[in-house]
Amino acid sequence: MRYTAPAGFIPQPYGDNANILIDLGEVIHAAPALEYNHDEWLGNTNPRLPTPRPDEWIIEYSAHPDALLFIEHGGSVEAIPVRKLQQSSLWTPVENPVQKVAIRIVERTSGRKVAAKIHVHGAFGDYIAPVAGHRMPNAHWFEDYGAEYVQEFHYSAYIDGEAEFKLPRGDVYIEVTKGFEIRPVRRKVTVDGQTSTITVELDHVLPWRQKGWVTADTHVHFLSPQTALLEGEAEGVNVVNLLTSQWGEMFSNLGDFDGKTTIGSKENGGSGEYLVRVGTENRQHVLGHISLLGYEGRMILPLCTGGPDESGLGDPLEATVTEWAKRCHEQGGIVVMPHLPNPRAEGAAALVLGEVDAVEMCSFENIGINPYSLSDWYRYLNCGYLTPAVGGTDKMSQSTAVGTIRTYALIPPDELFSYESWMNAIRRGNTFATLGPLIDFRVGEHEMGTRLELSSSGGTLDVVWQVSSVTVPVTKIELVVNGELRELQTTDPEACHYAGHWSVPVKESCWIALRVRGKYHDQSEMIAAHTSAVMVVVEGNPLFSPADAVTILEQIEGSTAYIKTMATKADEQTYKRLLMTLTSAHRMLHNRMHQSGVMHHHSAVDDHKHHHHHHHDNHGPHGHSGHHH
Repeated sequence: MRYTAPAGFIPQPYGDNANILIDLGEVIHAAPALEYNHDEWLGNTNPRLPTPRPDEWIIEYSAHPDALLFIEHGGSVEAIPVRKLQQSSLWTPVENPVQKVAIRIVERTSGRKVAAKIHVHGAFGDYIAPVAGHRMPNAHWFEDYGAEYVQEFHYSAYIDGEAEFKLPRGDVYIEVTKGFEIRPVRRKVTVDGQTSTITVELDHVLPWRQKGWVTADTHVHFLSPQTALLEGEAEGVNVVNLLTSQWGEMFSNLGDFDGKTTIGSKENGGSGEYLVRVGTENRQHVLGHISLLGYEGRMILPLCTGGPDESGLGDPLEATVTEWAKRCHEQGGIVVMPHLPNPRAEGAAALVLGEVDAVEMCSFENIGINPYSLSDWYRYLNCGYLTPAVGGTDKMSQSTAVGTIRTYALIPPDELFSYESWMNAIRRGNTFATLGPLIDFRVGEHEMGTRLELSSSGGTLDVVWQVSSVTVPVTKIELVVNGELRELQTTDPEACHYAGHWSVPVKESCWIALRVRGKYHDQSEMIAAHTSAVMVVVEGNPLFSPADAVTILEQIEGSTAYIKTMATKADEQTYKRLLMTLTSAHRMLHNRMHQSGVMHHHSAVDDHKHHHHHHHDNHGPHGHSGHHH
C-alpha cells in the first residue's frame, strides 16, 4: 500500500521504537515512495536520480483479514482494520507483482544474450528485483555479496542475460546499461496476463573495443571472483583486478589468490573476453598503499605492516612500499600507485626508482576524477617521470559499480587480448582513465605514453583528438601542457561526438595530454576523463621542474623521518634495510636537483654535509632561500 503519512512521520516497523505494527501479521518493509521524472527518464540518456516523495511511503505487510494496523504518532495510537485500509484516502493499493516474466537482454546485431545491469520499477517508483535478487540491496562496506548496485535510492541488479521477475500488471519501467560503449536503454512496458517474456536489445554504438581498446578496473575489493566476472561483463569491463588485502585482524579474498589463475580466460573455460585476476593491495597507514597486479607465485607478504588500521595492533614495520613493488616486478606483475595521492608518502620513492608502472585515478561513486590526484600526477610528469594514468574504483561496497571509473588501454593489432597483453599495454602507457567519455588522442603520429624527440629549435606539433560519450554529457575538452591549460573547447552536452585539432608550438621539453569535463544533470561539473601524456624532449634535455621536485623529495624525506622516529621498529637488520631503500631514492632525486642547481630545505633527519661546505646565499629556483637545517 502507498501511505500518505502525517508531516514528518517516518514509519519504523522494527525494534523498540517501532511505530507501525500489525497484531495478526507483520509489517515487512517501509520505504519512501520515489518520484521518477518519467518524461525525462524515457527521453534522456542521463536522467536525474529519483527523489523520495514528501511524506509518502510504500508499506508492505502480510496479515490476517481481521488484523489491525497500529500507527503511533504524536503521542497517540491509531488502530485501523486492515480490511478498511482501501477505504481511506491516505492509503492507495499498489499492484502486487505476481506476473512471472522472463526479461532477456540481447545484442541487436547478433541476437546473442549478454550480461548487463538491469533496473525495474513500478508506478510508484517501487524497485522490483529479480526473483533471485534482494529487494533491499545492501550499500554497506564489506557487504557487497548480492551482484547489485545501489545508487542512492536507485537500485539495479547484474544478470547474465536473462532473469525471472514477478512484475505487477500495468506499467513498469525498465533500464538496461552495459558500460560506456553501449547506449543505455530505458523503456516503459505494459504488463498484462499474457506477458511472459520481455526482450531488450542493446546497440554497441561506440567502436573503441573494435579498434583494439580494452577496459579494466585496477582496484576492486571483496567480491568473489565469479561475481567479479559477472559484474565486469555486465559493466563492459574486460579486466577486473580483485585485490586481496588485510584490515587489521581481518583478511579479504585470501583463498582466492593463487598467483597463477586468470578467471574467464579460454585456458580456464571462459570466453577470454572478460577476465578476473586476483592480486594484492599491500598497505601501510603512513608510508602508503601499493597495488600489485598479475604477479605469479607466492603471495607477497606482509600484506600490511606497521600497525592499525591496516595491520594488527603493535605490528612492527617490516616492509616498504618500494620493496613490495620490486618483488611484484620480480614476479612478473605490474605496480599501480592506487587512489593517488593518498596516502602521500613513500610512493614517491617507488616511482623515482622506476618501480611504479601506473598511477591510479580513483573515484568513489561517480563524482569524477579528484583534482588532487591530477595535481600530484602532474608533479611527477613535470619532473620527467612518464607514468601512465589508469582508472580504478577501490570498490568496497555496492554503492560503487565495477568500472565506474575505468582504464582504457590499447592492445596492438598483432597481439591477442589476454591478461598478459593487457599488462603490456599498461606498461606501454597508451591509456586513458574515464567515467564515460572515450578518447582518441595523438601528438603528431605519437600515441599516449610515448616520448617525442625534437631538435634544439623545437617545433610546432599537431594535436589531433576525438571524444565520444553516450553516458556522461561532455561540457569541455581541454589541452593540458605541463599541468597548465593550453587550449579549451566548450561543447554541446547534448551531442555525443566531438573532434578537433590544435597546433602547439614547443620550444622546451614538455608533456601534453587531453582532459575532458562532463556534467550529469543533478551534479556539478566534474573531470570525467584524462589521457596519459605524450612526453616531448627538446635537445635531449629531460623535463625537470625544481618546485615540483622539492615536493617529491619532501615526501621521501618525510617517509624516512617516519621510519626513524615514529614507526614501530622490527629487528635492527630490517630497520636498516628499510632505510636503505629510501636512501637510494632520495639520493637519486637529490642528485638530479643538485645537477639542476636547485636549492631546498632538508628535514633534520636528512641533513647532509655537502650543504654546509657549499652554502648558497642566493634564492633557489623554487623560491626557498638557500638551505636551512
